[in-house]
Amino acid sequence: MLFNVPQYIDVEDKVAGPFTAKQLLWMFGCGATLLVLWNILEKGAFFIAAVPVIAIFMALAFYRPHNQPLIRFIFFGILFLFSPKVYFWKRTGVEKIRQENTKQAISPKEEPEKVFRPEEIEALARLLDSEGRERNEKIMEIIKRNNKVANF
Repeated sequence: MLFNVPQYIDVEDKVAGPFTAKQLLWMFGCGATLLVLWNILEKGAFFIAAVPVIAIFMALAFYRPHNQPLIRFIFFGILFLFSPKVYFWKRTGVEKIRQENTKQAISPKEEPEKVFRPEEIEALARLLDSEGRERNEKIMEIIKRNNKVANF
């Protein structure tokens, strides 16, 4: 049985013509702000103040930086400004645990060999060049030996 999968779920519904409800609310807010400014300011000062008010409200209604509404972008910018920027990382107790695990896993007598011989390096280079298709016992032995060293 086939089911219809909804598409374009991130697109808001259009309420009036090409405008969404949020865009209409921002434009009504712009109109209300301009009405208040008209009653408070003189005519010349009103026209000077109206240009930035209109620009701000139109940006809030239509501009979407990084596909986010501008108001959300501004909100997270303010959160970033007022949040602490210094992070401290303290390794408490990790060194002690690592030392205990090292003592248990590897005794001082059997220190694993950590240096590669030239033929081992050649075998590993061949493995890498062949993108893993060419394997032999020598390579598997190197990998197992180094996994024992890494898992202390």
